[in-house]
Amino acid sequence: MLRTDLTLSMRLSTDFCTSGLIPRALGILGVTDEATDKTVTMQKTAAPKTSAKPKISSKNVCVFYGEKQALFDVSLDIPEHAVTALIGPSGCGKSTYLRCINRMNDVIDIARVTGKIELDGVDIYDPSIDVVELRARVGMVFQKPNPFPKSIFENVAYGPRIHGLTRDKTDLEELVVTSLKRASLFDEVKDRLDDPGTSLSGGQQQRLCIARAIATQPEVILMDEPASALDPIATARIEELIDELRQNYTILIVTHSMQQAARVSQKTAFFHLGHLVEHGDTDQIFTNPKDQRTQDYITGRFG
Repeated sequence: MLRTDLTLSMRLSTDFCTSGLIPRALGILGVTDEATDKTVTMQKTAAPKTSAKPKISSKNVCVFYGEKQALFDVSLDIPEHAVTALIGPSGCGKSTYLRCINRMNDVIDIARVTGKIELDGVDIYDPSIDVVELRARVGMVFQKPNPFPKSIFENVAYGPRIHGLTRDKTDLEELVVTSLKRASLFDEVKDRLDDPGTSLSGGQQQRLCIARAIATQPEVILMDEPASALDPIATARIEELIDELRQNYTILIVTHSMQQAARVSQKTAFFHLGHLVEHGDTDQIFTNPKDQRTQDYITGRFG
């Protein structure tokens, strides 16, 4: 993992709380957890060196559900091989924007998307785009683990099989094993690949869903609050996995946890009432935001 050599450690105190930077806003620093008074030491993951062209580029994106507008003129560039966190209060448009990137909003009859979203310079809403192929390139992991009612092996093999990504059974088995290893799950399930995916624990099920997503060899992985239903230990495993995966994938994660956003992301975008308020390097957003609304949100004044 690429890390800076700067490690900050400090104890949360009353004076520090009153400075406005409460622990919710300081996951990027070594501070106390919200529920404890124990000193925590953390290393901040370094921001990526971005290429000239972003992996995903959104220009003036608006989303409507019937007469209600959910997103207003969102323009955002997503760098390749980095984790971008989408933060903001409930109902601000984070998940709506996320679903635009693999056109999940297409399945909602009253949804309408305007503006342009490009993946590697190609407009994904162009009529010539194959949506099935797009969703193979842009995988998604949902808030609640949703393994198929199949074996662990078949959960991972399903995508490659329907997309014709392997030539024979041996290739398929190798791809399943590789995907489970990348999801840090193989060692835990290698002796029971025929067991139902639903027999796994919640954290294991979510890692199985991540393995299923990366088995189709995507370029982008979308994560909609992937750890919100998990315990702290399982959450830590997911966060470690996200940091490892960004070496090979572009990742967007929606999260309500400021500490999680600060720990796992290199870029952060703050949404409020359907507007993209501010975006930039995570350390800048959390320690020196340009907009007062961002400051108010990350310090817990609303949201």
